[in-house]
Amino acid sequence: MNGGPHVIQLKSLITAIGCLMKTGDHIFSSNRGAQEMKNFVNHALKKLRGGNLAIGISIRQWRTTDIGRLLKPTDVDWVNIDMEHGSMTVDQTAALAIACQDSNITPLVRVPGLEHHHATRVLDNGAMGVIFPHVETPEDAARLVGYCKYPPVGHRSVVGRMVHFDYRAIPSNEIAEKANLETMVVIMLETPKGIANANAIAAVPGVDVITIGPGDLSAEMGIPGQFDDPQFLDAIAANIAACKRHGVIAGCGNGPRPELVRTFIEEGVRYVQAGGDVNFMAAGAAGAVKSFRR
Repeated sequence: MNGGPHVIQLKSLITAIGCLMKTGDHIFSSNRGAQEMKNFVNHALKKLRGGNLAIGISIRQWRTTDIGRLLKPTDVDWVNIDMEHGSMTVDQTAALAIACQDSNITPLVRVPGLEHHHATRVLDNGAMGVIFPHVETPEDAARLVGYCKYPPVGHRSVVGRMVHFDYRAIPSNEIAEKANLETMVVIMLETPKGIANANAIAAVPGVDVITIGPGDLSAEMGIPGQFDDPQFLDAIAANIAACKRHGVIAGCGNGPRPELVRTFIEEGVRYVQAGGDVNFMAAGAAGAVKSFRR
């Protein structure tokens, strides 16, 4: 049986497939690798680094992968796939992130906490950045950067054949270099302690964006939802000043009225969350029903 013609043919076929796979990897690495590296582009981060406004929305209830195609005509730059307040699994989050990638919309994931696995699992499976909530100290920020960036910048574990590169075989050092460049680390300040440490947090190497969580911050200040309050406006100003001082992008989350956010933009905010799927659906449904009521 060991020497039968069918077994010999099967062994030859397996050997040939192995050779083709190795040859394919070599051809890709030498001829197509550079092009695939260019294809991994964080479009929102590119805008922000150019000093331009990057506008995003949050996704808390949407579960289907047509979200990328649906949002593409809206000119949105990024999405916040909200695992802090939403109930989606890592699998669902990854599917949404890949769908947004395919529409050139930057998929960011707001993770439910500040643990290592919260960041790395979504980054390895489609996210182009992580939004970390409730950050209060520069030590926290430095640790979170380390989760998201490969050595020598951080301590992220290396994985081969990533979705960001269409699962192509690319040398790990090139993956690390490109991913470190394109992966966003977004820090959320949502407490008075975080605001007090804004300057020190902005000085942490590897932090790309520091954004304010208006709802939680105003609540922690004892002025829930009072976004015109001088105390809240001072916090916005302090964050903008810290970001300008250290070359970090300042942001603002959903909550304040658009006219107020426009003043923040004039003062230097560039990363803006314009709303979320729940509010859009509720407002759209209410408006449609109202148009038929007498």
